[in-house]
Amino acid sequence: MVHDRSPRTDDEVLAATDIEALLRHGLSRDALRTALFGDGAIAAAVTLDRLGVLPRSVTYVAKIVRAGGLAYAARLAEPLPSGAASAYLRDWLESAAQVAGTPDDEARAGRWLETVASLIDLRRGSRAATSATGPA
Repeated sequence: MVHDRSPRTDDEVLAATDIEALLRHGLSRDALRTALFGDGAIAAAVTLDRLGVLPRSVTYVAKIVRAGGLAYAARLAEPLPSGAASAYLRDWLESAAQVAGTPDDEARAGRWLETVASLIDLRRGSRAATSATGPA
């Protein structure tokens, strides 16, 4: 049996994170909230950033979640500008909507989306700074 021993990047590892599971458990359980806002938010940012999603698009969806709730946001035809990104986000929103039992859970999901948007912005800023200064 041959094993692939090629190293995986942090982005590749994080992109494989089960974000839906983290949302289902992290919104309602204090013990898993750190994982949701840590690895879960980073994984979501990596996934959406790879698809070219701008931070402001995710921030907009966070506002929709706060105003109309997770279930409402999940029913949007195109919550993000691309179909692939919308499909990911819709799955995440639907998973979160299934467990959000209180207004606090809904608000927490909105904050999580804002965290994801901030992380996308940081990733983009880091890439821009690196390309402006050239390789180290």
